[in-house]
Amino acid sequence: MADIPSTFIDALALAHSSWRQALTDGLNAVAQADPAYLPDLANDRYLPTNGRIFAAFSQPLDHVRYVLIGEGPYPRPESATGFCFMDGAVGNLWSSTGLSREVNRATSLRNFMKMILVAEGKLAPDNTGGKALAHIAEQASSRNSPFIEKLADLQANMLNKGFLLLNAALTFRPHVPPARESKAWQPLMQTVLEALVASAGKNGRQPPTLILWGKMAEKLIAMPPASSFPYVLSEHPYNLSFIRNQGMQALFGPLHLLYKSDQTV
Repeated sequence: MADIPSTFIDALALAHSSWRQALTDGLNAVAQADPAYLPDLANDRYLPTNGRIFAAFSQPLDHVRYVLIGEGPYPRPESATGFCFMDGAVGNLWSSTGLSREVNRATSLRNFMKMILVAEGKLAPDNTGGKALAHIAEQASSRNSPFIEKLADLQANMLNKGFLLLNAALTFRPHVPPARESKAWQPLMQTVLEALVASAGKNGRQPPTLILWGKMAEKLIAMPPASSFPYVLSEHPYNLSFIRNQGMQALFGPLHLLYKSDQTV
């Protein structure tokens, strides 16, 4: 057993109990690969704050149907929540004229929402600007709107559909290159994939689908357990081209994530 700084052991409290052993093994694997990494991180300033590194693992292991892996936490303390692309600074999704100001600032979230609206036929792929969004925003603000209103609703919908919302790098530091941070966390990511394969086999299911956004997430394909998973690749949602990605539209469109769970689409 490696000597793991207590701050990371304490952070396991936000993970579901079904993940504790895999994450403990993962931390030990990180420490074995680079003994200096976790002690240096513990003595540094990093995001997410408040022990939320493992917050995404509140999703029980046997509930996972999709593993969505982005690049890293938002580089703002109020935004980094421990969940992939869930910007903690966002409350309302809509404004009177389109997407809310907070959503428009969170580039990945903004493009993700536009991609879904294109997939659902609510927006034309070549016309996703503010004017095109105005009629959707008007419907979203109506009394009996079928649309969800808050980012918390979107997160709840995704968790209910079985998403594990991860980043390839679990932490962000402005003075550390994201690719280096991501590489340090790869041993833990491998134990996560191994745990998902074992859980699927135990329950007689196919492993969940990996959804890999961006170059850092794509590197996980080289890990031995990744060969057991179906997967789809995409550019990261901070790219405008993501809105028109037909593979992402085909995957996310049928899930109706922007609708209230009790609404018929």
